[in-house]
Amino acid sequence: MMEMKKPDGRRVLVVDDDSENRNLIVEVLEAEKYEVQSAGSGQEALTKIQGWAPELVLLDYNMPGMSGLDTLTHLRKQQNYTAVIFVSANSDRELVVKCLGSGADDYIRKPFNAGELLARVLVRFRNKDVQDALASANARLLEMAEKDDVTGLYNMRFIYQKIESELKRAKRYGRQCGIIMMDVDKFKSVNDNFDHLFGSHVLKEIGQMIKKNMREIDFAARYGGDEFLLVLTETDEQGVKVFAERIRKLVEAHSCTDGKNVFKCTTSLGFSVSSLDELMSARELVLRADQGLYRAKETGRNRVVSWADMNREGTVPKNVGKLNKTDLSVDMPETQAQATAAAVQQREDDAAERLAETREDMSDKVIPITSAGGNRRRR
Repeated sequence: MMEMKKPDGRRVLVVDDDSENRNLIVEVLEAEKYEVQSAGSGQEALTKIQGWAPELVLLDYNMPGMSGLDTLTHLRKQQNYTAVIFVSANSDRELVVKCLGSGADDYIRKPFNAGELLARVLVRFRNKDVQDALASANARLLEMAEKDDVTGLYNMRFIYQKIESELKRAKRYGRQCGIIMMDVDKFKSVNDNFDHLFGSHVLKEIGQMIKKNMREIDFAARYGGDEFLLVLTETDEQGVKVFAERIRKLVEAHSCTDGKNVFKCTTSLGFSVSSLDELMSARELVLRADQGLYRAKETGRNRVVSWADMNREGTVPKNVGKLNKTDLSVDMPETQAQATAAAVQQREDDAAERLAETREDMSDKVIPITSAGGNRRRR
Protein backbone atom coordinates (compact mmCIF):
# COMPACT_ATOMS: atom_id res chain seq x y z
CA MET A 1 0.00 0.00 0.00
CA MET A 2 1.30 3.44 -0.90
CA GLU A 3 2.35 5.57 2.07
CA MET A 4 0.98 9.11 1.99
CA LYS A 5 3.33 12.06 2.44
CA LYS A 6 3.23 13.85 5.76
CA PRO A 7 1.65 17.35 5.89
CA ASP A 8 5.07 18.94 6.57
CA GLY A 9 5.87 21.28 3.71
CA ARG A 10 2.72 20.62 1.70
CA ARG A 11 1.64 23.95 0.28
CA VAL A 12 -1.89 25.26 0.86
CA LEU A 13 -3.24 28.65 -0.21
CA VAL A 14 -6.19 30.05 1.77
CA VAL A 15 -8.31 32.60 -0.14
CA ASP A 16 -10.96 34.60 1.74
CA ASP A 17 -11.81 38.32 1.81
CA ASP A 18 -12.74 38.02 5.51
CA SER A 19 -9.49 38.26 7.47
CA GLU A 20 -10.97 36.60 10.56
CA ASN A 21 -12.07 33.50 8.62
CA ARG A 22 -8.84 33.50 6.66
CA ASN A 23 -6.64 33.62 9.77
CA LEU A 24 -8.68 30.90 11.46
CA ILE A 25 -8.16 28.46 8.59
CA VAL A 26 -4.47 29.35 8.39
CA GLU A 27 -4.08 28.66 12.12
CA VAL A 28 -5.79 25.25 11.86
CA LEU A 29 -3.57 24.18 8.95
CA GLU A 30 -0.30 25.47 10.39
CA ALA A 31 -0.99 23.53 13.58
CA GLU A 32 -0.79 20.39 11.41
CA LYS A 33 2.56 21.51 9.90
CA TYR A 34 1.18 22.54 6.49
CA GLU A 35 3.01 25.34 4.71
CA VAL A 36 0.33 28.01 4.33
CA GLN A 37 -0.04 31.32 2.54
CA SER A 38 -3.16 33.45 2.25
CA ALA A 39 -4.82 35.89 -0.16
CA GLY A 40 -7.66 38.35 0.35
CA SER A 41 -9.01 38.34 -3.22
CA GLY A 42 -9.28 36.19 -6.29
CA GLN A 43 -6.81 38.32 -8.24
CA GLU A 44 -4.23 38.12 -5.44
CA ALA A 45 -4.78 34.36 -5.31
CA LEU A 46 -4.05 33.90 -9.02
CA THR A 47 -0.84 35.91 -8.65
CA LYS A 48 0.33 33.76 -5.73
CA ILE A 49 -0.64 30.56 -7.49
CA GLN A 50 1.49 31.58 -10.45
CA GLY A 51 4.56 32.31 -8.32
CA TRP A 52 4.23 29.90 -5.39
CA ALA A 53 2.48 26.90 -6.99
CA PRO A 54 0.41 25.60 -4.06
CA GLU A 55 -0.78 22.00 -4.14
CA LEU A 56 -4.21 22.90 -2.75
CA VAL A 57 -6.37 26.06 -2.67
CA LEU A 58 -9.09 26.61 -0.06
CA LEU A 59 -11.36 29.14 -1.73
CA ASP A 60 -14.23 31.28 -0.48
CA TYR A 61 -17.13 31.77 -2.89
CA ASN A 62 -18.51 35.20 -1.91
CA MET A 63 -15.75 37.72 -2.56
CA PRO A 64 -15.95 41.25 -4.01
CA GLY A 65 -14.59 41.76 -7.52
CA MET A 66 -13.51 38.35 -8.71
CA SER A 67 -15.72 35.73 -7.08
CA GLY A 68 -14.53 32.29 -6.02
CA LEU A 69 -16.16 30.75 -9.11
CA ASP A 70 -14.45 33.28 -11.40
CA THR A 71 -11.14 32.46 -9.73
CA LEU A 72 -11.73 28.75 -10.27
CA THR A 73 -12.59 29.33 -13.94
CA HIS A 74 -9.31 31.17 -14.50
CA LEU A 75 -7.39 28.49 -12.62
CA ARG A 76 -8.82 25.65 -14.68
CA LYS A 77 -7.59 27.32 -17.88
CA GLN A 78 -4.01 26.83 -16.72
CA GLN A 79 -2.02 23.78 -17.77
CA ASN A 80 -0.95 22.63 -14.32
CA TYR A 81 -3.76 21.21 -12.20
CA THR A 82 -4.25 22.63 -8.69
CA ALA A 83 -6.82 21.06 -6.37
CA VAL A 84 -9.52 23.45 -5.11
CA ILE A 85 -11.85 23.08 -2.12
CA PHE A 86 -14.55 25.70 -1.64
CA VAL A 87 -15.06 26.85 1.96
CA SER A 88 -18.19 29.00 1.92
CA ALA A 89 -21.14 30.10 4.05
CA ASN A 90 -23.37 29.76 0.98
CA SER A 91 -25.07 26.37 1.34
CA ASP A 92 -27.39 26.58 -1.65
CA ARG A 93 -27.48 23.11 -3.22
CA GLU A 94 -27.56 24.37 -6.80
CA LEU A 95 -24.52 26.52 -6.12
CA VAL A 96 -22.63 23.56 -4.66
CA VAL A 97 -23.46 21.51 -7.76
CA LYS A 98 -22.38 24.38 -10.01
CA CYS A 99 -19.00 24.75 -8.24
CA LEU A 100 -18.28 21.02 -8.38
CA GLY A 101 -19.34 20.92 -12.01
CA SER A 102 -16.99 23.82 -12.81
CA GLY A 103 -13.97 21.92 -11.53
CA ALA A 104 -13.94 22.20 -7.74
CA ASP A 105 -12.68 19.08 -5.94
CA ASP A 106 -14.82 19.52 -2.80
CA TYR A 107 -17.17 21.94 -1.02
CA ILE A 108 -17.18 22.65 2.72
CA ARG A 109 -19.91 24.74 4.33
CA LYS A 110 -19.23 27.40 6.97
CA PRO A 111 -19.20 27.29 9.87
CA PHE A 112 -16.93 24.30 9.53
CA ASN A 113 -15.60 21.73 11.97
CA ALA A 114 -11.81 21.87 12.20
CA GLY A 115 -11.56 18.08 12.26
CA GLU A 116 -13.71 17.73 9.16
CA LEU A 117 -11.73 20.42 7.34
CA LEU A 118 -8.42 18.67 8.09
CA ALA A 119 -9.87 15.29 7.07
CA ARG A 120 -11.03 16.62 3.70
CA VAL A 121 -7.68 18.31 3.11
CA LEU A 122 -5.95 15.04 3.94
CA VAL A 123 -8.17 13.11 1.53
CA ARG A 124 -7.44 15.61 -1.23
CA PHE A 125 -3.68 15.15 -0.75
CA ARG A 126 -4.11 11.38 -0.63
CA ASN A 127 -5.84 11.48 -4.00
CA LYS A 128 -3.10 13.72 -5.36
CA ASP A 129 -0.41 11.27 -4.22
CA VAL A 130 -2.20 8.42 -5.99
CA GLN A 131 -2.48 10.48 -9.18
CA ASP A 132 1.18 11.51 -9.00
CA ALA A 133 2.27 7.90 -8.49
CA LEU A 134 0.17 6.83 -11.48
CA ALA A 135 1.63 9.59 -13.65
CA SER A 136 5.16 8.58 -12.60
CA ALA A 137 4.45 4.91 -13.38
CA ASN A 138 3.05 5.84 -16.79
CA ALA A 139 6.16 7.93 -17.51
CA ARG A 140 8.39 4.97 -16.61
CA LEU A 141 6.35 2.63 -18.81
CA LEU A 142 6.60 5.06 -21.72
CA GLU A 143 10.36 5.28 -21.26
CA MET A 144 10.61 1.48 -21.20
CA ALA A 145 8.61 1.33 -24.42
CA GLU A 146 10.74 3.96 -26.14
CA LYS A 147 14.23 3.18 -24.82
CA ASP A 148 16.64 0.34 -25.51
CA ASP A 149 17.46 -1.32 -22.19
CA VAL A 150 21.13 -1.91 -23.11
CA THR A 151 22.23 1.48 -24.44
CA GLY A 152 19.64 3.83 -22.94
CA LEU A 153 19.04 5.29 -26.40
CA TYR A 154 15.71 5.10 -28.23
CA ASN A 155 14.73 1.80 -29.78
CA MET A 156 13.21 1.58 -33.25
CA ARG A 157 9.59 1.57 -32.04
CA PHE A 158 9.00 5.30 -32.47
CA ILE A 159 12.13 6.56 -34.20
CA TYR A 160 10.69 6.86 -37.71
CA GLN A 161 7.76 8.93 -36.46
CA LYS A 162 10.21 11.25 -34.66
CA ILE A 163 12.31 11.63 -37.80
CA GLU A 164 9.23 12.38 -39.91
CA SER A 165 8.25 15.15 -37.47
CA GLU A 166 11.75 16.66 -37.58
CA LEU A 167 11.86 16.57 -41.37
CA LYS A 168 8.55 18.41 -41.63
CA ARG A 169 9.71 21.00 -39.10
CA ALA A 170 13.03 21.46 -40.92
CA LYS A 171 11.22 21.95 -44.22
CA ARG A 172 8.82 24.46 -42.69
CA TYR A 173 11.63 26.65 -41.31
CA GLY A 174 14.07 26.22 -44.18
CA ARG A 175 16.56 24.08 -42.26
CA GLN A 176 18.19 20.71 -42.71
CA CYS A 177 18.24 17.49 -40.74
CA GLY A 178 21.07 14.96 -40.75
CA ILE A 179 20.90 11.17 -40.39
CA ILE A 180 23.95 9.09 -39.39
CA MET A 181 24.09 5.32 -39.60
CA MET A 182 26.88 3.97 -37.39
CA ASP A 183 28.20 0.42 -37.07
CA VAL A 184 30.82 -1.08 -34.74
CA ASP A 185 33.56 -2.63 -36.88
CA LYS A 186 34.12 -6.40 -36.46
CA PHE A 187 31.89 -6.49 -33.42
CA LYS A 188 31.57 -10.26 -33.71
CA SER A 189 35.10 -10.52 -32.30
CA VAL A 190 33.74 -9.44 -28.92
CA ASN A 191 31.65 -12.62 -28.82
CA ASP A 192 34.55 -14.67 -30.12
CA ASN A 193 37.06 -13.38 -27.56
CA PHE A 194 34.85 -12.48 -24.59
CA ASP A 195 31.12 -13.16 -24.13
CA HIS A 196 27.75 -11.61 -24.95
CA LEU A 197 27.47 -9.88 -21.55
CA PHE A 198 30.66 -7.95 -22.19
CA GLY A 199 29.39 -7.26 -25.70
CA SER A 200 26.32 -5.61 -24.19
CA HIS A 201 28.63 -3.58 -21.95
CA VAL A 202 30.57 -2.36 -24.99
CA LEU A 203 27.34 -1.28 -26.69
CA LYS A 204 26.27 0.50 -23.50
CA GLU A 205 29.51 2.49 -23.33
CA ILE A 206 29.25 3.50 -26.98
CA GLY A 207 25.62 4.50 -26.45
CA GLN A 208 26.64 6.68 -23.51
CA MET A 209 29.34 8.34 -25.60
CA ILE A 210 26.82 9.13 -28.31
CA LYS A 211 24.30 10.55 -25.84
CA LYS A 212 26.91 12.62 -24.01
CA ASN A 213 28.08 14.32 -27.19
CA MET A 214 24.66 15.11 -28.68
CA ARG A 215 22.69 18.28 -28.13
CA GLU A 216 19.35 18.17 -26.33
CA ILE A 217 17.54 18.79 -29.62
CA ASP A 218 19.19 15.74 -31.24
CA PHE A 219 18.37 12.09 -30.59
CA ALA A 220 19.74 8.64 -31.29
CA ALA A 221 18.54 5.05 -31.38
CA ARG A 222 19.97 1.57 -31.33
CA TYR A 223 19.03 0.39 -34.79
CA GLY A 224 19.57 -3.27 -33.98
CA GLY A 225 22.56 -5.41 -33.05
CA ASP A 226 25.67 -3.23 -33.13
CA GLU A 227 24.18 -0.47 -35.30
CA PHE A 228 23.12 3.00 -34.23
CA LEU A 229 21.01 5.67 -35.89
CA LEU A 230 21.74 9.31 -34.99
CA VAL A 231 19.53 12.26 -35.87
CA LEU A 232 20.98 15.80 -35.91
CA THR A 233 18.33 18.48 -36.19
CA GLU A 234 18.95 21.91 -37.72
CA THR A 235 22.33 20.80 -39.07
CA ASP A 236 23.77 21.12 -42.58
CA GLU A 237 26.06 18.67 -44.41
CA GLN A 238 29.29 20.10 -43.04
CA GLY A 239 27.95 20.10 -39.48
CA VAL A 240 26.87 16.47 -39.72
CA LYS A 241 30.27 15.49 -41.12
CA VAL A 242 32.14 17.25 -38.32
CA PHE A 243 29.99 15.54 -35.69
CA ALA A 244 30.36 12.10 -37.30
CA GLU A 245 34.14 12.47 -37.40
CA ARG A 246 34.18 13.53 -33.76
CA ILE A 247 32.20 10.44 -32.71
CA ARG A 248 34.43 8.19 -34.82
CA LYS A 249 37.60 9.56 -33.21
CA LEU A 250 36.15 9.38 -29.70
CA VAL A 251 35.24 5.71 -30.09
CA GLU A 252 38.62 4.91 -31.67
CA ALA A 253 40.47 6.48 -28.73
CA HIS A 254 38.24 4.87 -26.09
CA SER A 255 38.88 1.56 -24.30
CA CYS A 256 35.69 -0.23 -23.29
CA THR A 257 36.12 -2.08 -20.01
CA ASP A 258 34.00 -3.69 -17.34
CA GLY A 259 36.89 -3.83 -14.88
CA LYS A 260 37.92 -7.27 -16.08
CA ASN A 261 37.90 -7.20 -19.86
CA VAL A 262 39.18 -4.46 -22.17
CA PHE A 263 38.17 -3.92 -25.80
CA LYS A 264 39.17 -1.22 -28.27
CA CYS A 265 37.04 -0.83 -31.36
CA THR A 266 36.45 1.43 -34.33
CA THR A 267 33.27 2.45 -36.09
CA SER A 268 32.15 3.08 -39.65
CA LEU A 269 29.63 5.83 -40.34
CA GLY A 270 27.51 6.90 -43.28
CA PHE A 271 25.34 10.00 -43.32
CA SER A 272 22.79 11.87 -45.38
CA VAL A 273 21.18 15.29 -45.06
CA SER A 274 17.67 16.38 -45.95
CA SER A 275 17.10 18.61 -48.96
CA LEU A 276 16.08 22.26 -48.70
CA ASP A 277 14.12 21.93 -51.93
CA GLU A 278 11.97 18.86 -51.33
CA LEU A 279 10.36 17.03 -48.44
CA MET A 280 12.06 13.65 -48.08
CA SER A 281 10.71 10.68 -46.17
CA ALA A 282 12.44 9.36 -43.08
CA ARG A 283 12.91 6.00 -44.74
CA GLU A 284 14.59 7.51 -47.78
CA LEU A 285 17.02 9.54 -45.70
CA VAL A 286 17.91 6.54 -43.51
CA LEU A 287 18.52 4.37 -46.58
CA ARG A 288 20.87 6.97 -48.03
CA ALA A 289 22.83 7.06 -44.78
CA ASP A 290 22.88 3.26 -44.86
CA GLN A 291 24.40 3.33 -48.35
CA GLY A 292 27.11 5.63 -47.00
CA LEU A 293 27.74 3.13 -44.22
CA TYR A 294 28.05 0.33 -46.77
CA ARG A 295 30.64 2.40 -48.61
CA ALA A 296 32.61 3.06 -45.42
CA LYS A 297 32.72 -0.69 -44.75
CA GLU A 298 33.75 -1.55 -48.30
CA THR A 299 36.59 0.99 -48.38
CA GLY A 300 38.35 -0.13 -45.22
CA ARG A 301 36.14 0.66 -42.17
CA ASN A 302 36.85 3.25 -39.46
CA ARG A 303 35.77 6.16 -41.65
CA VAL A 304 32.90 8.51 -42.45
CA VAL A 305 31.21 8.54 -45.86
CA SER A 306 28.66 11.09 -47.08
CA TRP A 307 25.87 9.98 -49.40
CA ALA A 308 26.06 13.38 -51.09
CA ASP A 309 29.75 12.78 -51.92
CA MET A 310 28.86 9.36 -53.32
CA ASN A 311 26.11 10.93 -55.42
CA ARG A 312 28.47 13.61 -56.76
CA GLU A 313 31.06 10.95 -57.58
CA GLY A 314 28.49 8.66 -59.17
CA THR A 315 29.29 5.80 -56.76
CA VAL A 316 25.79 5.31 -55.32
CA PRO A 317 24.89 1.62 -55.89
CA LYS A 318 21.95 1.15 -58.22
CA ASN A 319 20.76 -2.08 -56.65
CA VAL A 320 21.15 -1.28 -52.96
CA GLY A 321 18.48 0.50 -50.99
CA LYS A 322 16.11 0.77 -53.93
CA LEU A 323 12.93 2.51 -52.85
CA ASN A 324 9.39 1.56 -53.68
CA LYS A 325 6.00 3.02 -52.79
CA THR A 326 5.85 1.03 -49.58
CA ASP A 327 9.22 2.37 -48.45
CA LEU A 328 8.03 5.94 -48.95
CA SER A 329 4.84 5.44 -46.97
CA VAL A 330 4.36 7.55 -43.86
CA ASP A 331 3.00 4.45 -42.10
CA MET A 332 6.32 3.63 -40.48
CA PRO A 333 7.05 0.44 -38.49
CA GLU A 334 5.57 0.50 -35.00
CA THR A 335 7.72 -2.17 -33.40
CA GLN A 336 11.43 -2.78 -33.29
CA ALA A 337 10.97 -6.18 -34.91
CA GLN A 338 9.11 -4.64 -37.85
CA ALA A 339 11.69 -1.88 -38.22
CA THR A 340 14.55 -4.37 -38.19
CA ALA A 341 12.79 -6.60 -40.71
CA ALA A 342 12.21 -3.64 -43.02
CA ALA A 343 15.88 -2.71 -42.80
CA VAL A 344 17.03 -6.27 -43.48
CA GLN A 345 15.00 -6.34 -46.69
CA GLN A 346 17.18 -3.54 -48.04
CA ARG A 347 20.33 -5.59 -47.51
CA GLU A 348 19.64 -8.68 -49.60
CA ASP A 349 22.74 -8.20 -51.73
CA ASP A 350 25.10 -9.28 -48.94
CA ALA A 351 22.92 -12.05 -47.48
CA ALA A 352 24.96 -14.76 -49.17
CA GLU A 353 28.20 -13.34 -47.81
CA ARG A 354 26.77 -13.13 -44.28
CA LEU A 355 25.47 -16.70 -44.46
CA ALA A 356 28.84 -17.96 -45.64
CA GLU A 357 30.58 -16.27 -42.69
CA THR A 358 28.09 -17.75 -40.25
CA ARG A 359 28.53 -21.28 -41.59
CA GLU A 360 32.30 -20.98 -41.45
CA ASP A 361 32.24 -19.79 -37.84
CA MET A 362 29.73 -22.41 -36.72
CA SER A 363 31.81 -25.22 -38.15
CA ASP A 364 34.11 -25.20 -35.11
CA LYS A 365 32.16 -23.35 -32.37
CA VAL A 366 28.89 -21.84 -31.29
CA ILE A 367 28.67 -18.05 -31.45
CA PRO A 368 26.61 -16.41 -28.67
CA ILE A 369 24.11 -13.81 -29.77
CA THR A 370 24.95 -10.33 -28.46
CA SER A 371 21.61 -8.63 -28.87
CA ALA A 372 17.93 -9.28 -29.12
CA GLY A 373 18.12 -7.32 -32.35
CA GLY A 374 19.05 -10.53 -34.17
CA ASN A 375 21.94 -11.41 -36.47
CA ARG A 376 23.47 -8.43 -38.27
CA ARG A 377 25.61 -8.50 -41.35
CA ARG A 378 28.31 -5.89 -40.79
CA ARG A 379 31.32 -7.03 -38.86
